[in-house]
Amino acid sequence: MKKLLSTLLLFGGFVYSQNGIPTDYFSNPLDINMVLAGNFGEMRANHFHSGLDIKTEQREGLPVYAPADGYVSRINVQHYGYGKALYILHPNGYTTVYGHLRSYAGEIEKYVKDTQYKKETFELELFPEKTMLAVKKGDLIAYTGNTGGSGGPHLHFEIRDSSQRPMNPLLFGIEIPDSRTPIVSAVFAYPIGEDAHVNQGQNRTKLRLIKQKDGNYKTESLTAYGKIGFGITTFDQQDGASNKNGSYKINTRFNGTEKFEVLFNKFDFSETRYLNRYTDYNYYETNKSMVQKLFRESNNPLSIITKEDDNGYITVKDSLASIYTIEVLDFKGNTMQVSIPIEGKKLELLDPKKVEKTDDYIYADHATSITKGKFSIYIPANSLYEDTYLDIKDEGDILKFHEDIIPIHSNISITADISNYKEEDKDKLYIGRLNYKGLPYYTSTTRNGDKLTGKTRTFGSYTVAIDTTEPEIKPINFAEGKWISNQNFLKVKITDDLSGISSYRGTINGKFILMEYDYKKDVLTYNFNDNVNLETENNFKLIVIDNVGNSATFEAKFFRKQP
Repeated sequence: MKKLLSTLLLFGGFVYSQNGIPTDYFSNPLDINMVLAGNFGEMRANHFHSGLDIKTEQREGLPVYAPADGYVSRINVQHYGYGKALYILHPNGYTTVYGHLRSYAGEIEKYVKDTQYKKETFELELFPEKTMLAVKKGDLIAYTGNTGGSGGPHLHFEIRDSSQRPMNPLLFGIEIPDSRTPIVSAVFAYPIGEDAHVNQGQNRTKLRLIKQKDGNYKTESLTAYGKIGFGITTFDQQDGASNKNGSYKINTRFNGTEKFEVLFNKFDFSETRYLNRYTDYNYYETNKSMVQKLFRESNNPLSIITKEDDNGYITVKDSLASIYTIEVLDFKGNTMQVSIPIEGKKLELLDPKKVEKTDDYIYADHATSITKGKFSIYIPANSLYEDTYLDIKDEGDILKFHEDIIPIHSNISITADISNYKEEDKDKLYIGRLNYKGLPYYTSTTRNGDKLTGKTRTFGSYTVAIDTTEPEIKPINFAEGKWISNQNFLKVKITDDLSGISSYRGTINGKFILMEYDYKKDVLTYNFNDNVNLETENNFKLIVIDNVGNSATFEAKFFRKQP
């Protein structure tokens, strides 16, 4: 049983015990100072972050402890995403989740390894019986790592309710020191409707921030008329780290009347992609900075919006002065405020709304089929959030499918006619999205006769690409005919520059070995502690297959002393 690091505290100023959330039930999962690389609800590419990213002192292998009694209800091992993940269901109905683990501990690790060898696969998803892997509070359950989509060693930690909706772990008394005020880096105004304008323009307008003596901000005074929305770029930093994490709460007022509130306490995974509707997607793709729109547009069902008056919009009348305020809070109650003075004036437009009209106007609530040359596109209903013009052109083998400045909510199909390709090449073709260098990046592709179809949720240029080259396999820490008795691992580098790696299988002396794939480093690793029955002379064989079926085989003989 580990010694618990921190005393669990109620958050002063925001009392949640009346809502039935236990604030003294879960302990910290790590026996180190709690410093965050990421917090709950912050905005990531296409999703809200569903937990806390706890720093692990730039190390892997720190012990992870069960924060309460329960049992292992799910285990998920994958190359991407959470990597090695563990789920514990607790008697009070909440589930805790641990992601990017290096390995599991004790009986959990044995159960996973045994199943991986039985099924002869690294990736798997398991749902153990309730009595199989019971844990007590403080039990060692895993070790921290950097597996999956992690950008560095840390522990991803979640608490989910009985409906598997992620909740802010800070609500449960997990203590994170935070004495720092949220930071506001930009504020924007959005004219809404044909007659609305800001500073005589109808396009997004960035407002100049002026720091006040009390640390808060005031913007330059603006002239406006009609229906207006506002947006903000803001982040928070907790003590001990420089990471730009998300804010906890934002509320707005117009002439003292509450207009809009966003609160990051809980959301549903089915909502999370609507982040692309809540934020200014165009601004993010062109400036790499997230703007939270402090108004609810159509097709935005997000439950994090907890209060709203007229969907958060304000109406500015001619000849009237008014004030709009934005207040940003972190979980500890540290506050930053922005005041926006507004002078109501109906003026002549100098910068009218820019709308680039094309031949292809898409109604968001209708399914649409479009053909351009050898390509056909199917856009299901509600794949887009609003009606819009799309700029679509074909240039031989390239489909220019608008720019990636509009979000796509659900998959759009791109189908190409490949009847003019040689029969022997057709199985090696795929739909690829061209990157900034003009090189095709594999898009999940299926073939039906002379039709090749890719699914995508990103606008951009696409092409029919061909991959006839097999993957490359290179040994890292061994060579043909060498002794490697002093090595704990067998490491191999695998790469495929075109369609990418699809699968692999390794054996020693004809017996399956479990090789872990780190796609970030292009490395496969086998741990000799797995104790596959090795001999002094061993024949290693590895088969790697790419996404269009090209296969490469590597074989080598190595020698290893037996214990």
